[in-house]
Amino acid sequence: MDKQTKKTLFKMAAIGALGGFLFGYDTAVISGAIGFMETKFSLTPSLKGWAVSSAIVGCIFGALVAGYIADKIGRKKALIITAILFAISAIGCLIAPDFTFLVIARIIGGVGVGGASMLSPLYISEMAPADKRGALVSLYQLGIVLGITIVYFCNYLVAQAGDELWGIEYGWRYMLGSETLPAFIFMIALFFVPESPRWLAKKGKDSASLEILEQINTKEKALEIHNEIKKALGQEKGRIGDLFKKGYRTAIIVGVVLALFSQITGINAIMYYAPEILKSAGFGVDSALIQTVLIGAINAIFTFVAIKYIDKAGRKKLLLWGVSGMIICLFAIGMLYQFNSLTGPWLLIFILGFVACFASSLGPIPWVMISEIFPTKTRGIAMSLCVMVLWIGAMLISQFTPVLLNDLGPSYTFWLFMINAIFLLVFTYKIIPETKGKTLEEIEMSWKK
Repeated sequence: MDKQTKKTLFKMAAIGALGGFLFGYDTAVISGAIGFMETKFSLTPSLKGWAVSSAIVGCIFGALVAGYIADKIGRKKALIITAILFAISAIGCLIAPDFTFLVIARIIGGVGVGGASMLSPLYISEMAPADKRGALVSLYQLGIVLGITIVYFCNYLVAQAGDELWGIEYGWRYMLGSETLPAFIFMIALFFVPESPRWLAKKGKDSASLEILEQINTKEKALEIHNEIKKALGQEKGRIGDLFKKGYRTAIIVGVVLALFSQITGINAIMYYAPEILKSAGFGVDSALIQTVLIGAINAIFTFVAIKYIDKAGRKKLLLWGVSGMIICLFAIGMLYQFNSLTGPWLLIFILGFVACFASSLGPIPWVMISEIFPTKTRGIAMSLCVMVLWIGAMLISQFTPVLLNDLGPSYTFWLFMINAIFLLVFTYKIIPETKGKTLEEIEMSWKK
C-alpha cells in the first residue's frame, strides 16, 4: 500500500472517527456539570441519575433507527444527520431555561450519539482493508476517549473560570454548550469523504463502488473485493430474521454480549461519576477534576496499545488479557472501600489500572467486532440491534450507579461489576471467534460452515 493510499484511507477513517469523538464528548461532559446541576435543580439521587441517563434514552432510539436510515439513504448522509443533532443539543443545553428543557436537549443529543455510535464504526469497517480494519475501527474508540479526555480538561477550565456560585448558575451551561464547535467541524468534514463502497454495491451502483475501492486498494485487489461483495450480496436475502437462523445466530449472540458487557462492567460508572467518586474518597473538587483528566489521558494512551496490537495479537487474545486485568482492579477497588483504605494513591492507581485494561481491550474490540461479523445486506440493522443493547446497558449503569453507591455501598457496587467481567471472560474464552486478517465476506461465510 503506497503513501497516498494510506493517507486517503486514514483521512476517511479519521473523519468517520469524529463521530466517536462527539460520542465521548457528549457522554462525558455531564461528569463535570452534574455536581453544579445537582445544586442548581435540587436533584435527588434518582433525578441525578435521570439527568445523566436522559441522553441515553435518546441513544437507544438513535441506535435503533440509525441502521434502517443508513441502509436507506447511505452511511454518509446518516452521519451528517447525527452531526446536526449534536449541534442542536449543545445549543439547547446552553440556553436551557429549566430542567425539563435541558433533559429534552440532552435526549436530542443522545439520538445523535446513538446513531453515530453504530454508523461511524460501520462506515470505517466497510471502507477498511482486512489487514487494517481492526486498527482503523479502533480509531473510533480513540475518538471516543479523546473526546472524553478533552471534555474533562474543558470542564476543568470552565470550573476554574469562576467560583462555585458561578458554576451553579453558568458553568454547567458552558460545559454542555461547548459541544457546538466539534459538532460543526464533524458536519463539514463529512462532505469530504465518499460513501461506503459496500452500501453502493448493495444499491447496484457498481461503478461508484469500484471507484472508491480503487482509492484504497490496488486495481486488482479492488476488483477482487468488489466481486466478493457482489457474490455475498447475491447469496443474502437481507432479512433481519435470517440473523437468528442457524449459522448467524452465534454472530448475534456475540455482538449483543460484547455490546452489553462493555457497559455493565463498570467503565461508565467511572467515566460518568469519576469526580463524584473521587470527592467521596476525600479528594477536593479541584483535585478530583484534575485526576479525572488523568483518567481520560490513560484511557487515550492505552487505546493506542489496542490500535497497535489488535491486528497482530488478535481480538480474542486482547480481550482475555484486558478483561482479566479489569477483574483484578475491580476486586482491589472494592477491597479498598471495604476496609476504608482510601488515603494515599491506591484508589486512583487501581481506577487507572482498570481504565488502562478496558481501553486496550473491551473499549475498542466490541466496536470492531460488531462492525465486521454481520452480512453486508443486514449489517446496518444488525449493528443497530447490538448498539441499542449497548445503550440500554449504559442507561442502566448511569441511572442506577448513584443508587447502587448509596444503597449497596462502593465495595459491593464494584464487586458486582467484577462478577459481570468474570462472566465476559468465560464467554470470550468459550464462544468468541478470532476474526483478525479476514475480509468481511470471509467472516460472513465462516458463520455458514
